[in-house]
Amino acid sequence: MPELPAPDYPADVRARLEADAREVIARYPDSRSALLPLLHLVQSEEGHVTRTGMRFCAEVLGLTTAEVTAVATFYTMYRRKPSGDYQVGVCTNTLCAVMGGDAIFEELKQHLGVGNKETTEDGKVTLEHIECNAACDFAPVVMVNWEFFDNQTPESAKRLVDDLRAGRPVTPTRGAPLCTFRETARILAGFPDTRPGAVEAGGGAGPASLIGLKLAKGEALPPRVVHPRGETAEKTPRDQAPRDQAPHDRPVAGSGHLSSHDAPQQTSASDPKHPAGPVSEEGE
Repeated sequence: MPELPAPDYPADVRARLEADAREVIARYPDSRSALLPLLHLVQSEEGHVTRTGMRFCAEVLGLTTAEVTAVATFYTMYRRKPSGDYQVGVCTNTLCAVMGGDAIFEELKQHLGVGNKETTEDGKVTLEHIECNAACDFAPVVMVNWEFFDNQTPESAKRLVDDLRAGRPVTPTRGAPLCTFRETARILAGFPDTRPGAVEAGGGAGPASLIGLKLAKGEALPPRVVHPRGETAEKTPRDQAPRDQAPHDRPVAGSGHLSSHDAPQQTSASDPKHPAGPVSEEGE
């Protein structure tokens, strides 16, 4: 049987959302362009984009519900079912994966007792694996409600989700203070974050991200050699960072987390069961 039309919001909720929607729509020369922030707005109301929310967006923008649904189902930031107060996303794209992201994701699934895109029984945490967060120089990266938690390990990630579930304060590595997913959705809809100090908090790029910019400005960069695993290099002037240099700018040689060359996962060179190399005929 076809679904019945989605129910409307209660009158007071609809009036409040309509006032917010008018403010959003006024920012754009074409009202249709307001659809993305309006989907964040309705997501902030119920924690996910409901059929009622999509009906609301369609009505205030003069679109069909099919047009709204097409957009809401395309972008992964819009949740289609109830989810937790904290969206914990583990990057499992290439670099984060080989640096330990896959191991973190598997550990968290076991620790929380949930699968991908599933929510804990207390409604606090929804776990998912996500694509690149453009923070590869901090790999492996975990995000909570789109705030960065850099250089994670399975142990630190488990402590993180335990703190979230227990209501203990959690501070992102960089960026604004953490808030709930509904509060995050309202901010993404374009409304100001009124929490003290939230706007001033920044999430600056890491040293590896800024190398291209420094080269474009004509700054000379000292050479850096990544030595093969197992070899110990004598300290060079670059290894001896000045005391006034920020900790995250100092080289990580000898830290056990040198580069993707030191990824903890097996590779074809170290795993005889998965040899690499050309084959003589297709299919062999």
